[in-house]
Amino acid sequence: MAERSFATEVQELRLGEGEEFRGEGILAVTKGLLQSGVAYVGGYQGAPISHLMDVLGDAQDILDELGIYFENSASEATAAASLAASVHYPLRGAITFKSTVGFNVASDALANLSSGGVLGGALVIIGEDYGEGASIMQERTHAFAMKSQMWLLDPRPNLTAIVDMVEKGFELSEASNTPVILELRLRSCHLHGSFVAKDNRKPSFTIADALENPKRDLSRVVLPPASFLHEQEKVNKRWPAAVQFIKDNQLNELVAPGERDFGIILQGGLFNNVNRALELLGLSDPFGNSSIPLYVMNVTYPVIDDEVIGFCEGKRAVLLVEEGQPDFIEQNIQAILRRADATAKLHGKDLLPVAGEYTPAAVTKGVLAFVQKYAPELLDQDRLPTSTLPATDPRSPYAERIAPDLVQGRPPGFCTGCPERPIFAALTLAQREVGEHHVSADIGCHLFSINAPFNIGATTMGYGLGSAGAAALNGKDTSSRPIAIMGDGGFWHNGLTSGVGNAVFNENDQLLVIVDNAYSAATGGQDVLSSKADNPLRSTKHSIEKAVRGVGVRWSRTMTNTYKVDEMRDLFKEALTSTEPGPKVIIAQSECTLNRTRREKPLIAKRIKEGKRVVRERFGVDPETCTGDHSCIRISGCPSLTIGPNPDPMRQDPIATVLDSCVGCGLCGENAHAAALCPSFYRTEIITNPSRWDRMKTALRHRYIGFLQRGIERRLAGIDVAP
Repeated sequence: MAERSFATEVQELRLGEGEEFRGEGILAVTKGLLQSGVAYVGGYQGAPISHLMDVLGDAQDILDELGIYFENSASEATAAASLAASVHYPLRGAITFKSTVGFNVASDALANLSSGGVLGGALVIIGEDYGEGASIMQERTHAFAMKSQMWLLDPRPNLTAIVDMVEKGFELSEASNTPVILELRLRSCHLHGSFVAKDNRKPSFTIADALENPKRDLSRVVLPPASFLHEQEKVNKRWPAAVQFIKDNQLNELVAPGERDFGIILQGGLFNNVNRALELLGLSDPFGNSSIPLYVMNVTYPVIDDEVIGFCEGKRAVLLVEEGQPDFIEQNIQAILRRADATAKLHGKDLLPVAGEYTPAAVTKGVLAFVQKYAPELLDQDRLPTSTLPATDPRSPYAERIAPDLVQGRPPGFCTGCPERPIFAALTLAQREVGEHHVSADIGCHLFSINAPFNIGATTMGYGLGSAGAAALNGKDTSSRPIAIMGDGGFWHNGLTSGVGNAVFNENDQLLVIVDNAYSAATGGQDVLSSKADNPLRSTKHSIEKAVRGVGVRWSRTMTNTYKVDEMRDLFKEALTSTEPGPKVIIAQSECTLNRTRREKPLIAKRIKEGKRVVRERFGVDPETCTGDHSCIRISGCPSLTIGPNPDPMRQDPIATVLDSCVGCGLCGENAHAAALCPSFYRTEIITNPSRWDRMKTALRHRYIGFLQRGIERRLAGIDVAP
């Protein structure tokens, strides 16, 4: 179950020649694939490209009509290896995954693919998750393109340009026998717009054709001496073919080429930001009609020497807008200009930030510095954008408005009702009794445990590598064993072999906690092998415990309700003190609350509308009982558990209170019980469309409580009267 359905939007994929397509960038990419005659598509979900996998899943009937094979790959490496279908056959294939972390996993397969080359077009669609919106390390895909010599497309954030580049990407791949990377920045994936559609195309050569007519060419296998010839082929044949195709099809663009004796070279994906900067400086309009010459590199690798030299000819200086570091393109262009004895001075990281995302504000400052240097007369010095003012200027949006020490940072954390929060609450309680342990974390929602209030987790090495990250800490002379965390998504990605299998083989004494919330929750709720949902397209309901026992784990326990904090705590204590040799594995199961809520919310709304009885549980804090020590907040961290004013005029400490965002998971009460904190938590039911019996019970309760209260009032009568 993905976090949202595209069942309605995918009908746009049926649009034909001349019809206007309107929609999101991801949907437009899918339409581009269908228009290109793609034969097979694979991939692994990850922001910001997860939705492409979800769209393809919801469009399965359309793919079936066109004879396109689609699969949710087990990992990025699996997806990359599937492109081998394009090595010997004229099959157009596409895969997709998340930027550099995906390339890290897929690089072995892609390096071999690029070495041997392809016959059919091979397109790698990358969601570039760089900068302020990123959830990963700050690295660039560009390095992988150069390392394996795969051509890198970086189209303007415009649906027409993106769809055109999907189609041209396949053609470029076939013309140069080289895999091609299509890089889509986060904002390109989610922008909305329109373009004129074409008819969808069935593959001219199908998977069935390939199976019925098998081919073999030993020169395409990456084995010496063929691998030595591949390197020469890359340089002497494929590179020139790619350059010629790029020039003939004008994939890179020129804007206002002869307007000034200075200009800007930019990555295509940064066009909107650069144009916005020029617009703010009065040098362009919202439609991209710049008065400054621009060379838009929709292909950032390879760099086309002739085009760069031609653009720089007769110019005093050019500014290169290249996001991130190292400055690969700047070094490349610098070499091209110097070899050609060009007189144009090249600016780049000297005027723009060396690293970090090139936001409109960052780009505007750099472009302003460049224009100030070479044509200050073009600027209205009295109407410069406030974003370019120094932070010390009170007019600047970045001027300090309040003392930094008065603003508390709010780190990311678990959702309200998340079933992973009680796991770390229980581990916190267990470590109070058995001592602190080294914890190796992993990629996924559970990584939020490194923040307050749990502060659990010392390192994270990659998706499914939590267990491997603790492998070296396998001391023989201590009773303390390392703890490793892994999600069900990471487990099936590569954790079973690189983590569990490795620990069994080396008799590692670690405790591995596998968080099983029934989905690959962190990437959007996609099903995995162990999901309990019925999936008409995939095989699910495969037990994680059976899998770990199958590779040799002897001590393994499955906890089917993580909200039972006391039982979870006791299980941790048992695992951390067990004398059983080899790895110990705990599978902690509870469904992702966010996905469960998404599934149940419309059903509940429908029941209420139909007048049916609906009961919602929530928890609260008795203000008369709460002492205000806030232990419950420190051990839970639930967003719905906060502080409120104390109703007792004799006490000043604020008390704990539960907000209406409570989903009734019961963790606060479970924590209070397991940690022996206090009895101030209570559970209540909110009933919509109550029955007669509900109303009768409520009336009886009110009368009985009223009767008891009157007795108390009689006993207290006159107590405040002086003798």
